[in-house]
Amino acid sequence: MKSLEVLTRNGKATKNIGFLLAGEILKEKKAKHALVISLEGELGSGKTTFTQGFARGLGIKERIQSPTFVILKIYKINKKSNFKNFIHVDAYRLKSKDFKTFGWKSFMKTQNNITLVEWGNKIKNILPKGSLRIIFKHIGHHQRRLIKIFS
Repeated sequence: MKSLEVLTRNGKATKNIGFLLAGEILKEKKAKHALVISLEGELGSGKTTFTQGFARGLGIKERIQSPTFVILKIYKINKKSNFKNFIHVDAYRLKSKDFKTFGWKSFMKTQNNITLVEWGNKIKNILPKGSLRIIFKHIGHHQRRLIKIFS
C-alpha cells in the first residue's frame, strides 16, 4: 500500500487540494465500478472543506454542505468527462446495514459515478476494493495533514 502526505495551512489550501484531485480524476477512463473516495478523520478536520473544493473541480456550482441529515446528495458533473454523477454521502450517523435501504450496491456498480463518503471509515466493510482513502488529521490551529492512501 502506497501513501502520499500533503500539508495544508488553511481551508483555502484544503479546498484547492480537493479541486486538483477532482481535475485529475476527471481525466481517468471508465472503471468497472464507481470511483469511491473515503474521507476519514475526526470532527472538524477538513473533510467537508475538501469536498467543497472537490465538487468545484467537477464543475459543480451548487453550495456543498455535509449531508449529515439527508444522508446523500447527487449532483451532475458539469465538466466533460466519462463521469456523470457526483454522489456525496455522510456516513457519520449510520452503519453499513443502513446503506442497503437506498441502493448502495447500484451506486457502486454504475461506472459513471464518483462517490465521496465523509466518515467512510464507519462503513469500510461495504466500500469497494480499490477505494481511495484520504485521512485528515489536525496538526495545528488551521493546519491539516491529508494522507492519501492507494490500495
